Amino acid sequence: MTSHREIKKQLRKQALARRDALDQFWRIEASLEMAETARDHVPIEPGTIVSGFWPMRSEVDVRPMMFALREHGARLCLPAILDKHTIVFRELVRGAPMVDMGFGTVGPHEEAAVLDPEIMLVPLAAFDARGHRIGYGAGYYDRAISKLKDKGIEPRLIGIAFDCQEVERVPDENHDVIIPEILTESGLRRFTTEL
Repeated sequence: MTSHREIKKQLRKQALARRDALDQFWRIEASLEMAETARDHVPIEPGTIVSGFWPMRSEVDVRPMMFALREHGARLCLPAILDKHTIVFRELVRGAPMVDMGFGTVGPHEEAAVLDPEIMLVPLAAFDARGHRIGYGAGYYDRAISKLKDKGIEPRLIGIAFDCQEVERVPDENHDVIIPEILTESGLRRFTTEL
């Protein structure tokens, strides 16, 4: 019998191959459309802390989305990898130094303020119609979200992906964090978690 881990690995590989096959210029256009959707459908109170991520490989480029939310008053932050198990979210400030975070991504320098996001734009490799996601396999976001909840913070979680990353069903595991909303080029979808 194939393990959940092996099934997830295969689903991740297939979804990422589909994403990698998308035309790079189309991906840019889709990212810009998604930024407009976020601006119109993710209300931001001035000072709301929003975590984004620096895109790697063929991911949705969320930088236009982050900047659109900043125009509405959001304070932005990006994940910073501290070790093999931990990320924190450091404030993204114009002109502040950025450093290599590994994995082909960058983040704010260690002198940047560490913030607790109220809205999280969550990267993912694959997702299903129940809001179950497959990350990249390291579990950083599952642990970071769990730590926020332990502090009494319930961030609004919005997965960011292209439609081609949807799979029929992600195997359920106890440690998985369900993402109730996902933003793709088709718009902002809210999932029911009872399926």
